[in-house]
Amino acid sequence: MFRPDGFAPRLSGVSLDDLSARGFRGIIVDLDNTLVGYGQEHLADLDRDWIARARDRGFRICLVSNNFTERVGRISAELGVPGISSALKPLPRGFLAALRLLGTERRETVVVGDQLFTDVLGAKFLGLHAILTEPIVAKDWLGTRVLRFLERLVLGRKPT
Repeated sequence: MFRPDGFAPRLSGVSLDDLSARGFRGIIVDLDNTLVGYGQEHLADLDRDWIARARDRGFRICLVSNNFTERVGRISAELGVPGISSALKPLPRGFLAALRLLGTERRETVVVGDQLFTDVLGAKFLGLHAILTEPIVAKDWLGTRVLRFLERLVLGRKPT
């Protein structure tokens, strides 16, 4: 439950060729510190381009975030993909809503996110493939900092 199926330095480092070869058609992407740095308003060009390339290749993409409606809505509209806000990850509700929007089966959907106890655990609850990324920035919300400490213990990583 606490082991991701893959690792990537950031979203743009996830191989679209590999996802396609493995039969994935849907991609659920976390927002804060996976797609946009915590507290930042603008996406890095390399991550924006990754989303565009994924869409051009026929992948269906949905943002799923514990963040509020305004932020998720603005960024999802900017990218032209649906977004689920206030998802309460790792609970299944947000992920199930994303699966309905994507129209993909669990076995053909991957979750990409930077947190073990929200993104990876939520994916595993539903039998989804999970790729863990490094957070874009070291800054985090207080509750997330606590989870990151626990994450390092579970994954055997040293503090960054």
